[in-house]
Parts: sequence; structure tokens; C-alpha cells
Amino acid sequence: MPPPARVFFVLPGGISLLFRESAASVAARILEGSLALHLTENFAHLHGRRPAQAEIRSWERSLPALVNALIEAGLDEVEVIIEYSLPLTSKRADAVLAGVHPTTGEPSYVVVELKQWSAAYPVEDEPLLCRIDAYAEPVLNPVEQVRGYCEYLLSFNAALERMPESLAGVAFLHNATESRTAGLRDVKEDLHGLMYTGDQRGAFLDFLRSRLAPKSGAEAADVLRDARIRPSKQLMAVAAAEIRDREQFVLIAEQRVAYEKVMSAVRKARRGNHKKVIVVTGGPGSGKSVIAMSLLGELYRRGVSALHATGSASFTKTMRRIAGARKREVQKLFMYFNSFMDAEPNDLDVLICDEAHRLRKTSANRYTKAELRTGRPQVAELIDAARVPVFLLDQHQVVRPGEMGTKEEIQRAAAAEGLGCEVVELDGQFRCGGSDTYEKWVVDLLGLEGGTPSRWEPDGKLELRIAESPREMEDFLVARRAEKYGARMSAGYCWKWTTKITPEMTALPNDVVIGDWARPWNVHGDRSVLGAPPAPLWATEEAGFGQIGCVYTAQGFEYDWSGVIIGPDLVWRTDHWVVDRSASKDPVFTKSTPDDEIDQLIRNTYKVLLTRGMVGTIIYATDPETREKLRSLVHSESGVQMPALV
Repeated sequence: MPPPARVFFVLPGGISLLFRESAASVAARILEGSLALHLTENFAHLHGRRPAQAEIRSWERSLPALVNALIEAGLDEVEVIIEYSLPLTSKRADAVLAGVHPTTGEPSYVVVELKQWSAAYPVEDEPLLCRIDAYAEPVLNPVEQVRGYCEYLLSFNAALERMPESLAGVAFLHNATESRTAGLRDVKEDLHGLMYTGDQRGAFLDFLRSRLAPKSGAEAADVLRDARIRPSKQLMAVAAAEIRDREQFVLIAEQRVAYEKVMSAVRKARRGNHKKVIVVTGGPGSGKSVIAMSLLGELYRRGVSALHATGSASFTKTMRRIAGARKREVQKLFMYFNSFMDAEPNDLDVLICDEAHRLRKTSANRYTKAELRTGRPQVAELIDAARVPVFLLDQHQVVRPGEMGTKEEIQRAAAAEGLGCEVVELDGQFRCGGSDTYEKWVVDLLGLEGGTPSRWEPDGKLELRIAESPREMEDFLVARRAEKYGARMSAGYCWKWTTKITPEMTALPNDVVIGDWARPWNVHGDRSVLGAPPAPLWATEEAGFGQIGCVYTAQGFEYDWSGVIIGPDLVWRTDHWVVDRSASKDPVFTKSTPDDEIDQLIRNTYKVLLTRGMVGTIIYATDPETREKLRSLVHSESGVQMPALV
């Protein structure tokens, strides 16, 4: 009988794994038929849901192929870490093998991506993508997939960063033959990205022996487990280098698929009269803006005509300021959706429309010249402006009346012009500590997809707290800032906003008043006032702490700790949410805005605010019954270990 399972659900820095044992112990569990059961139970405990049947099948069919290879190679004592989560994301490597290098005696690790495929073929002109008969859409070449995992681990795991030579990556296509997958080798292989098929089993065993000695891997696995994790590189902090120099973000899985599809479309567009629309959808923190920055950086370096556009003044002005700090021409790369009303058709090679959920019906506003008031849909203007228009969006972030950026709307607009439209869906999570569990909890809490509020089960990736007062929330965030974490406070738009600052004022007006606690909204406008940053820079400048941000200044940004005030516009009554439109002071809501639209927009607003934090979120609700409901769902997490800052 194998020994009791050594299962580490949650590790420092939010790393999780399903199972960890020696190869011999895992082999014994496979023999007795209990491994898949253990993994299923652990998965349900960790993620709050049962794994899909396809995932269970992959464990039953692929893990034995890997473990049997280890046993045959004489590597019984190597530690097998199953479903190892990449730090600060929801992506998981199928297995990480931990052991001792046979030559150096130092820790040695092999990331393994397991595929049941019997055949795979590269997509024409897109070697980094491949087609599988069973899949409707192309997927990332497994060589590139495992290489991306290795590069990501080297970027975020301090132990591996200190000894990069200790890490290798391999894709094992145990059901495939070389003849039916040879095209995948069009991608360059290296130590972080190798591939072996079923008929290369002998070579695979030799590779394993070259990286792992027949000794216990427990200590090496402990080193990997205990390593410090660096918080994710925040988008704005590296935007300038991303565009001017080289990629600092590592794109993995669907992110890389989206990137390669755009680059392939660009190549085809430049070779001939080809035009294609690409839509990338994903929740908050799934990497949409990272893809946008990576694309813009690469296109800029290649001299391809490309622009970045949003409907967000805060996002665009911040990108202009930071990315174009030393090169003014970089600032011109960042535009608004309404900048293309009179653009020449296909004048650009690529137009990257970030935060595309903020698309509006038309680009016209009160300042628009009469001759440009054509009533033409804004989405049609953007599609016409470039040979490859790219839209990145999250439909749950529509927060204003008139915003209509949805996948379906863009598909209809493309079809109306006879254009192909390709959709890439991102399912990873890179904000909120990489916790897809937390994002689902927020969606269910707010009833955005038909779910109902559920108890928060800590997953170790993100800390969640409920405050009893706004002062308690602020004091908690001040303490986190003293520990060198970034933090911001935001709220629903439930208090009037003093937008005009007079010369006799010595401080911003304390508009957000809750009992004896009061704080100002962030500055209204594009200029710094009384030491507070302008609205577009509230989320990124240190002096932004102390003012309360609204959804329009927080959307598109991230910070370590997020304090969120749920105002009286959303209250819990007995067994359901009630949206009180009279409690909202948002001037964009008019008498003609339907109740059901306001209901959806207010819920979306809190979805945005609750998903800005990368390390943790602390919530205060002004309504006592709402606060009590939140307390019943969230219990203290004082024992959760936060990622170490390095």
C-alpha cells in the first residue's frame, strides 16, 4: 500500500498543487486505482467544484504514461508534483518532476506537459499553433506551451531565478508517433521546450536520466515549494520598456494563441489584400492588456503601422505619460475609440482596441463637427480603420449606459462587411493573485451569470476580508502600505462629487461621508490639485492613496491591495440583492435609463471594483444587513501567508 498522500493544497505566494509523492508511491496508487479519486477530491477542495470529465480522463490516461516512464528509467524516488499552479495565475502545469541533477548534485526540475493526442498538424504560416482533429480551434504548439511555463516560472519563482540551469521543459505526446506530429518541430526546440512522442520513449527515458538522478527528490521539491514569489509585474510599471525595448511579460497558453493569431493575420495582410477581425475575450486580469502591450511593442519594433485605442481617458492618458515618457512619438500610439471617425479605410495595419467593452453606439459627442455626425456605428469605424482590427473585452465590465462592446456586436459588424471574425477566449487569471476561484466568487456574489452568493473558501492566492467600518478598512490598508504594498480605496458612485475646486480651498472636499469618517473623491480632471494626482493617474501615482476612486478611474488598472466600499445603491435584503437607483449619484444615469439596465451596470461596477486587487481585497458595506450578509460569507483569513516581496 502507498503511504498517506502528501498533499499541499496552498503554498506561500498562492501556489497550489493537487498532489505530491514519489514516483513509486504514485505508481502504487495508479495500480490500486485510487489516484484519480484522490485528485478529484483534492481538486474539488481546492477549486470549489468538481473537475471536468475530460480532465479526469487525462489524469487516468496520461499520468500512468509519465509515471511508468520514470519507474522504467530507475527514477522511483523522484518527486512527482501534479497540477502545479504557476505563481500568481490560475494556469497549471500537468506535472513538475523534482529531483537531483545526476552531474551537479544540485536540485533539478522538469516541467511536463502531457498530451493524449495521436496526431497534430501545424497551422499554415503559424508554426506556433497547431490543429487537433478533436478540437474546433487551433491550440498552442505544446513545445511553445511548456517553454512558456518554464519562462514564467523563471520570472516569478525566486529559487528558479537563482539557478535557471536547473529547469527543463518537455511535452510528452505519449499516444502519438513522430510521423503524425513531425510538423510540430517547425518550432525551435531548446532545454525549456522539448517534445517526445510515444515511439520515442527510449529517447524520453534517456532525457529523464540526463536531468534526474536515482535519488530522493523530496528536498528539491521542498526548495521549489518554499521559494519566495514575486508579485506580478504591474502593467503600467513596465509599459515603457515593453514598447521600446523587449517583452517583459511572458505570454502563456491562450494569451500566446491570441498573440500569434494577430501576428499571423498581420503577415497575411501585408502579403496581400487580406483583412480579418480578431476578438479576445476574458475576465479581469486574464491578460488582455498584457497581450495588447506585447503586440504593440513587437509591431512598433518591426515598424508595422499600429495604434492602441481605448474608451478610457484614465487608461489612455496613463499609457501616454508612462510609455511615452522619453519618446514623444510613443505617446501618439495611444488614441481613443472616437479618434477614427474620418480615418482612411485600412490606413493602419493593426488597430488594438483595448477595453473594448467600452465601445459606444457612435463616436459623436457634443463637440463633434456637424459633417462627422453620420450616425455610423463606432465599431464599424474601428473595423474599417485597419487591416487587422483587434478587440479585447470583458462583457461584465460594461458600466455606463450606451456602452455596447460585446463579442456578438463585433461579430455582427464584421459579418455586415463580409469579413471573417476569429474569437479567442482567455480563461486564465493573472490579477487577484491568479485566483480564478475568487473571480468566480465575485461573479456569483453579484449574480452576474445566474449564480448565487456562496461562502468564500480561501485558496491561498488572494486574501479577502470584511471591514466593520471604513476607518478599519483604511487603517488596514495603511498597514499594508507600511509593508511596501500598494493600495487604493474605491467606492460605488453614491456620493455627490465636488468637481470645481476654488482658490480658497486648502484641501479636497470630503465628499464621501460615512458617519464620522470622510474622504475626498479622486481629483476630477486632468490636472493635479492640492497634491493629489489628476484623475487618469489616481491608480498609478503614490499620492492617489487617501482619495476614493470611482469605477471610471479604477477600471483597467490593478494594485496590490484593494479597499472597496459598497454603497447604498446595492443592498442585500433577506435573500436577494436590491439595486436602489435613487442612491446612485452617477450623472450618466438619466430618467430615461431603464431600471434593468441600471441594475446590470451597478452590479458590473462592483465587479470591476472588487477585481482590482492582486494580493488582497477588503470590503466595507455601508448597509448593516449587507454587511452582515458579507460577514456570513467571508471569515477572517489572518492565518493566510501573503507573497513575500523581493
